[in-house]
Order: sequence, then structure tokens, then C-alpha cells
Amino acid sequence: MERFDDHQPAEGDLLQRTRGYLVELGVIKYVNFLITQFLALILASAFRSYLHPSKVSASTRHAIGLVIGLFFGYFCFGQQAIHIAGLPAVCYVVIRTQNPQIVQRLVMVVALFYLSCIHLHRQYYDYGSYSLDITGPLMIITQKVTSLAFSIHDGFTREMKDLTQSQQQHAIRKLPSPLEFFSYTLHFQGLMAGPLVFYKDYIDFIEGCHIIKQTSASAKYDIEKKIVHEPSPVKAVVKKVIASLVCALIFVKFATIYPIKTMKDDGFIASSGFFYSLWYMMMATTAVRFKYYFAWLMADAICNNSGLGFNGYDERDGVTPRWDMLSNIQVLEFEFGTNFRNCINAWNAGTNRWLRMVVFERVPKRYGTVLTFSLSALWHGFYPGYYMTFATGALIVMAARIARKLFRPAFQGTAGSRMFYDVLTCVITRVFMGYATFPFVLLEFKASLRMYLNVFMCLHLVALITVFILSKYVPRGEGSRQSASARSRTKLKADTDEQPASANGSSRRAADESEGRSLLKPTVPVEALESSNGTGGMRFRGGENGRRSDPCSAESSQQQHDVVDPFCLTTSTTTTTLNGNHKKTDDFLSEEDNNNSATSPTTTTTTTTTFNSATSTANGKSGSKLTRERIKEKLEQETRNIEDFIDKTVTGFVELKDDLMRMPDETNGGLYIPRKAHGGTGGLVNGNGNVADGNSNITAGNGNTTTTTTTTSSSNAFLKKEIDALNAAVQQANVLPAVLSNGHAK
Repeated sequence: MERFDDHQPAEGDLLQRTRGYLVELGVIKYVNFLITQFLALILASAFRSYLHPSKVSASTRHAIGLVIGLFFGYFCFGQQAIHIAGLPAVCYVVIRTQNPQIVQRLVMVVALFYLSCIHLHRQYYDYGSYSLDITGPLMIITQKVTSLAFSIHDGFTREMKDLTQSQQQHAIRKLPSPLEFFSYTLHFQGLMAGPLVFYKDYIDFIEGCHIIKQTSASAKYDIEKKIVHEPSPVKAVVKKVIASLVCALIFVKFATIYPIKTMKDDGFIASSGFFYSLWYMMMATTAVRFKYYFAWLMADAICNNSGLGFNGYDERDGVTPRWDMLSNIQVLEFEFGTNFRNCINAWNAGTNRWLRMVVFERVPKRYGTVLTFSLSALWHGFYPGYYMTFATGALIVMAARIARKLFRPAFQGTAGSRMFYDVLTCVITRVFMGYATFPFVLLEFKASLRMYLNVFMCLHLVALITVFILSKYVPRGEGSRQSASARSRTKLKADTDEQPASANGSSRRAADESEGRSLLKPTVPVEALESSNGTGGMRFRGGENGRRSDPCSAESSQQQHDVVDPFCLTTSTTTTTLNGNHKKTDDFLSEEDNNNSATSPTTTTTTTTTFNSATSTANGKSGSKLTRERIKEKLEQETRNIEDFIDKTVTGFVELKDDLMRMPDETNGGLYIPRKAHGGTGGLVNGNGNVADGNSNITAGNGNTTTTTTTTSSSNAFLKKEIDALNAAVQQANVLPAVLSNGHAK
């Protein structure tokens, strides 16, 4: 007689069926993800065309983007979609109720705690799974809410002069409404796979002012006099969609040839040799990367198709629109990068921007790298493979820097050797990249460690030897100075060779003048002499809007820095004497802050330049020296004119103010002429019959008889002085525009 228990499935069969069910569920989720992405691509075009800011209100655009995003979340993840609404809801309560001084820290803690709970839940119930789950959208939402909180903190509690340029650009001074907040965190364009867009950029896109904002930032002409046309994203969208489909085909092809799970099998470990194991690491991780390429390129195309992601125009021609503001990946730069740094910069750029904004720019420099990697690891989850990748990558980056300093100079002699060096470093980077990143996709510690031991931890040993042994042979000090000297001479020679030759044979003179300007520049007054970390740096005030100019370079539009090339200091010495306070401009301060700085009424500038007379005569620089002297005299004359004008005007008005402040209130319109007492008891009759003496003392009279002693000389002198001051002000006011115009032209 058969027992009922005989028909029950064995425990192994149950686990097998459960595993098959989970695999099937993962496949279904991938299919749902593809459906939502292609549907979002179509809806993005309709969103840009039929829901344009000129046709509907911003609230309508917010609401529709939010509703579509919630629908996509439920379609992909079912009941788990409650988390994509729960995380931003909790963070919004914190933002609305907490002090802006600490709101950024609280939001960071709450968002990471919520995300970590979901990571641990997935890791406990579905360890080592590669299926799509809710943690992907939650990671993007975490980036959004934390970056928003830091922007609120910057806008509400910090001065603009204390913020970096990026922080100034994203600072927020008005709390978002619930509709704006949830539309920003859950809009359909970036819910499933990103990319990260900062809050102000998203609001500009919704309200329709992103085009004019980006155009004005990158245009080379005054756009107020032009008609700004909205660029079409179709060309950029087509390119990105085609590239994403190609990446999907590559992933499907090579993921079946080099599946990542194979490295967990005991048979593979036992049968694979040293070189084949390294090859398999490199190919398996490359195949997995193309999955991310597909998702990120498609998400970027969706945003662009809706009008989001415009980043101004190409600087080379000024007319080609750029749609790369939200780009997460640069495929060619990553795959053909010649070092780890270039590869990291090209990979997941949105996350790099987020980490730089919330951590790297806000912590002490010595802790920046450690805290940034720590936050990145916590944000990704708690699989041991993540931390093995970060630790290995940090070690390899350190070794790569040392190896570059040690070996690169030997390959810079000829063009062929430089090309060989680039090809060699590209191949080496690919091998090291696969070696360092395969635990990131393998996830498990034991399997990753077995794979490393199968190749004898070879690249770990190479990195350790480079860091602790070969680093002692890296040339320091003198080599760096020689390389800097070579670069300076090369730059100077290039600047000289670029001088145009004229018909009268003035090319040599132009080159000499260019060299004289780039090396000496004696007409620029030194603003301050500062020292930073033991090295002195001179700050120079340029001739336009108080901008800094580098005495080591010719006129250029590039941003200058405080550090002065030491080779310039050995060629010329510039000394400045300042009497009183002086105006000090700073690139990091706003224009209003610079204009409100204290100015000196009298400033004496003395510039002393030491020349080698024999060298100057040999190089034929006397003409350029005379030209500089004439310009210097002209500028000094104009400076004296302006100083005289300021001195006369300020002195006259100050004395007039003092005299008016001494005027008695009881005059009631009566004429009052100040005068000094000359040993007598003179007084002046006012309108009330009172007597005001020379010391501004008021004596009540009887209304019948008042004794007055007038001193006409003092009154006439005062009136004459005031008339002369006003005439001087009028005269200088007529001359001032011409002076400023000439000074600007010079």
C-alpha cells in the first residue's frame, strides 16, 4: 500500500522548482523593463510636442510625468512599487519639518537607512540573484532626495561667496511643493534607470526656461538681440537608441559565451589555466558592462526625446546642440581608456556628480577619497564582492600613478613610441579592469577569492610591489622642475611661432613683444602677495572687471589661478607699494561683493623690473620696452586724474555734510552761514530772532534788539570752496567717460 508521503516532492526538487520560478520571474521583469523603456521613448516625444511649456502649465507637466512614472513602477514591480513612493514620502516629511542647518544630514541618514533595509531584504531572500528588482529605482531616488536636501541647505543657510560654482548653480531658496517634489523624484523619464538630474535643472525643464538658460551660458553673442530657436533632439536620440540596441546585441551574444556564473563552478576553477582565467575575467565583465550601456543609453535617449538634457551648443562652432547634460556613460572613452582615472570618469557619470556634490566637496580633503568610496559602497549594497572591487581598485589606482611616473617618460621621445605606450596601457588597463571588477558582478566572497587564488593573486602582488618597492625609484623634485621648465619653454616657443608675419618684416618685433608680454608684463599692478602651504603666489588685477591675469601667459580668455610660474619670478621682479586700503577682487566672490570692497583714495604703484641689459639688447626688445613705458605713463596719468577727482569730490561733500550737520534746527529756513569765532562774541540773526555764535551755540534774544557781528571773509571763503568743489566735480564728470574709455581700450 503506497503512502501519501511517497508522492510529495523531494526537498531538492522543491528548491529546483523555486529557483526556476525565480529565474522565470527575473526574465519577466526584464521583459517588463524593456516594454516600459520603449513605451517611455514614445511617450517622451508626445510629452515634448503636445505638453510643451507654451501649450500647458507647469503643473500639468508635473502631474502627467508623475502619473506615468507611477504606472511604470507598478507595471514592472507590482506591489514592491510601494517603496518607490514610500522613500521619497518619508524624506519629504523630513525636508518640510526639519531645520535647514541639519536637513541634509537627516535626509542622507533616512534615505540610506531605507535603501539599506531593501538591500538586506533582497540579499537575505534572493542572495546572489541577477534579476531586476526595486533596488535600482530606489538607488536613483536616493540620489535625488539627498542632492535636493544639500541644495536646500546651501540656499537657505550659506552665503553665495562660500559655495563652489556647482553649489551656487544648484542652490535652492524655495522649498518644493508636494507636486514638484514627487514629480522630480518619480518622473517617468528617469525612474527606471536614471539618469540623475538635479532639482533646479528639472524645474527649468518643466517650466520651459532650460533652453534660454543653456543658450545664454554657452552663446558667443548677445542672445537678447537674437531669436533663440529650440533645438531638435531627434538626431541625438536616434544615435543613442541605435548605440543602445547595438550594446544589447553584444550583451546577448557574449553573455551566453562568457556567463559570469561559470566562475563559481568547481569544474571551471579546476580546469582553467592561469592565462585563460585572466581572459575569462576580462571577457565576462566586458559582456556584463554592455548591459549597463544599453540601459543608460536608452534612458538618456528618453530624457532627450522629452526635451530634457540640453547642454548648450558646441564651443567649436557655436551652432551644434549638445544633449549630454545627463549622459551617464561614454562607451568609447571607457573601453579604450589608457588608465583607471579616465575609465572611472567615463563610467556612471551621474553617480560621480552626486558623490562629488554631497561628499567630496564638503569634507576635509584628506578624508575626501575614503568617505566618497565608503558612501559609494554603502549605496550599492552589502555584497562582499562590492567591497572587494573597491579595495582592489583603490590599490591598483595607487600603483598606476606610480607606474605612470616611472615608465611613461621613457616612451615620450618619438611619435611611434608614444603610440606604442598608449596601445600598451590600453591593453593593460583592460586586463586590470577585468581583474578588479569581476567580484562586483560575481557578488560572493568565497567564489571571488577562489578565482583570485586560481591566478595566484598576481595583479595584487604587482600592485603591492609597485607601491612599496618601485615607488622608491620614482624621480622627485628635480625631474618635476625640469619637466615644468620644458613645458614652459615649449609653450613660449609655440606662442612666438604663432605671431603673424607682416609685409614690412615686423614678425621678429611681434615675437619679441609677445615674449616680453608673456615673461615680464610690468604694467600690471600686483594686488597681493600670498602664501599657501609654504609656496608664495601673486594675485594680479587685470584691466577688465577686476579679473585675475597670470603674468606668465599672454592675453588669453582662460581662467587664471593664483599660482605664478617660478620661471617668471626668476626673470622679472614686480614690487607694489599701496598706501591705505586697496580693493581686492576674488574670482570666487560675486560681482557685488567685489564692488563693495574697500577702495583706497590714494594708491601709489611702483613697478620695478630687473632686466638683463645685455640679453635685452641682444634680443632687440628696446622697442617693446618703450611701448610698455608709454602705456605705463598713460595709465598712471589716468589713474592720477581719477584719484584727483575722487579726492576733490569726496573732500568737498564731506565738508559740506559736516557744515550742514552743525546747522541748528531752529533756523526754520533762515539762512545759516557757518563761521569761526575771531576772539569776539559774534552772532548771526536767525529767523526767530535768536543769536547763533561761531561755536553753534544758541542764545535766546528778546525779539527787540539783537547784536550781530558778521564776518564776511569766513562766509565768502566757505562759499568759494564749495563752488570750486562743485565746478571741479562737473569738469571731472565730463572728462571721466573719455578717461575710462581710453583706459579700457589700452
